[in-house]
Amino acid sequence: MTAVHDHLLKLVRIDSVSSISNRGVIEYAAAALTLAGWSTREFCYHDAAGVEKINLIAAPPHQDHADASVDLAFVCHTDTVPHSTAWTNALSPSVKDGFLHGCGACDVKGFLACLLAAASAVAPDGFVDGLRIVLTADEEIGCLGAKHLLAQNAIRPKRLVIGEPTSLRVARAGKGYCLAEITVSGVEAHSALPAHGCSAIYAASRLIQGIERLAQKLETQTHDLFRPAFTTLNVGTITGGTAKNIIPGQCSFLLEWRPNPGLPVEYVVDAMRSMIEQIHASESRLNFKIDVLRQQAGFETSEDAPLVVRLQNASGRQATSIPFGSEASLFGPVAEQTVVFGPGDMASAHSDRECVSLAELDEAVGILQTLMSRLIDVL
Repeated sequence: MTAVHDHLLKLVRIDSVSSISNRGVIEYAAAALTLAGWSTREFCYHDAAGVEKINLIAAPPHQDHADASVDLAFVCHTDTVPHSTAWTNALSPSVKDGFLHGCGACDVKGFLACLLAAASAVAPDGFVDGLRIVLTADEEIGCLGAKHLLAQNAIRPKRLVIGEPTSLRVARAGKGYCLAEITVSGVEAHSALPAHGCSAIYAASRLIQGIERLAQKLETQTHDLFRPAFTTLNVGTITGGTAKNIIPGQCSFLLEWRPNPGLPVEYVVDAMRSMIEQIHASESRLNFKIDVLRQQAGFETSEDAPLVVRLQNASGRQATSIPFGSEASLFGPVAEQTVVFGPGDMASAHSDRECVSLAELDEAVGILQTLMSRLIDVL
């Protein structure tokens, strides 16, 4: 059992679903970093339910954690998605066939464990200048902790490594994540008297048909790093109507889209507004409301960027992309080079199959240690 394995076993046992405080994980990490000579600074806030959440920035010995302008930052979120009640050992990690199983094992407590082990393995005077570890809250419900840090201008890194499961392949590009709720208001009336009413469901269906045509159009705009190679759209839920014999006065649906890098986050919303104008022109009694709940662009770092090349060489694996959302979309615009990297495979995350390879954990520690170390940093 290596140090990173021990860290991860202890971290998985700390419940940190997004609905509760992440203080337990923050305190564990702060204690481990303090023991290694790092200084830490907490940034606390309360979520919409009044629950305390904590972001943390840590600096190695002889560096000032209050200095926001840094060269290299490692970012890792501390919350997990909820685990099923049927997964009785979600917080009781186990090791089997070379894998450590448990909630958050790969998403992303595995990366956090690697950071703590690497930070403890470098001599106090051996760290590169301008180094930080950044721990965030509420990533799984909209990267809310990262938004708080950016609003406070607490960290401005030139190079950025975001921890997520990539099977130790450096992801130099990622799709964004956007979510909107669209509400259509019509006029209720008796279903036997259609001229007296205006169906919100019919209007919503016309808009959804337009969205489907937009999705087909976006399938022609491809990016070679992604599978699927295009921006995806999905109408995930739809609700509306009061009763079978009442013309529905309201209908709402949730639309999510994952934009390729380079596609403006406003593109889909602007396209919907054009569709709405056409529908409204044919029926003035209709009203439409678009509530954008999340709007994060994709990110892309050049294949020849030094950080990409360095991680490719260190891991012996070619660069890739990620199809899921991450904090890279938020932090990326403030950094010159942004990548996503970490042990584990996202295919096992968010399920009772979640696990991470012990060998990958050990390998990741060595890679992170090279990035942190002054004597072998060549960027």
